[in-house]
Amino acid sequence: MEYHNPVLLKESVDGLNIIEDGVYVDVTFGGGGHSREILKRLGNKGRLIAFDQDQDALLNKIDDSRFTLINENFRYVKQFLRFHGVKSIDGILADFGVSSHQFDVAERGFSTRFEANLDMRMNQQEILSAHTVINDYDEQKLRQVFWQYGELKQASALARTIIAERKNGEIKTTGQLKQVIKRHLPAYRENKILAQIYQAIRIEVNQEIEVLKEFLLQIPDLLKKGGRLSFISYHSLEDRLVKRFIRNGMFEGEPEKDMFGNFSVPLKKIGKLIIPTQEEIELNNRARSAKLRIAEKL
Repeated sequence: MEYHNPVLLKESVDGLNIIEDGVYVDVTFGGGGHSREILKRLGNKGRLIAFDQDQDALLNKIDDSRFTLINENFRYVKQFLRFHGVKSIDGILADFGVSSHQFDVAERGFSTRFEANLDMRMNQQEILSAHTVINDYDEQKLRQVFWQYGELKQASALARTIIAERKNGEIKTTGQLKQVIKRHLPAYRENKILAQIYQAIRIEVNQEIEVLKEFLLQIPDLLKKGGRLSFISYHSLEDRLVKRFIRNGMFEGEPEKDMFGNFSVPLKKIGKLIIPTQEEIELNNRARSAKLRIAEKL
């Protein structure tokens, strides 16, 4: 399988501050680029456990006695780590973007570049697909998906247009969908709007926001004191959640203060937000919107 260069490779693995005999987790294995770099820095007694729900990623499994690959969604990270005898870890890395491989395999339906069936499932065993979202959701639910996950101003118009077109038959392919919403795609912004629409549908299909929240809530219990997280996000919805959780240990509101006006949070941020260099973006266009945040367990 062709997987492109991992984004912010050195910076994200540096952020883990790896100790040679530590236990680390890569919850977005993909092509294994980040995992291989972590293994390079581990000693003989170190251990790395990786997660990926995509069956294709299993073909990249690393032949190393220190390495374990778990074919599951990282929303179940604590459950499966305990199954494998791991209760606490020294660091955890995540690259939340869709892999280049998933974008480049036309039939998966992730890319605006190809004609394909409406799919967009990261886990091919799941029932919910882009086809279900486009053909079965009512107008209010479709509007909510486009507005909440695509941040599209024309969310209501898009939902109405799709609902009206469905009366003429199923919308089965990405090409059909583009044709249906064509009047909402001005030439000068077509690619940007399509990307937002695809993002919204993909997030809904894979429950990405719910998964991320469930995952983040498990991190403080998993990390040892001084353990690090190193997370790469690609759109503002993800990055806001990560940033807020690092700062407050919650997604909404503010933590309660004690009688002295202080509040206790499980994590502290390490350094500033890290973004790719222009050189990396030129070598790997996928890196252009990446944001890396690093934090440590208090």
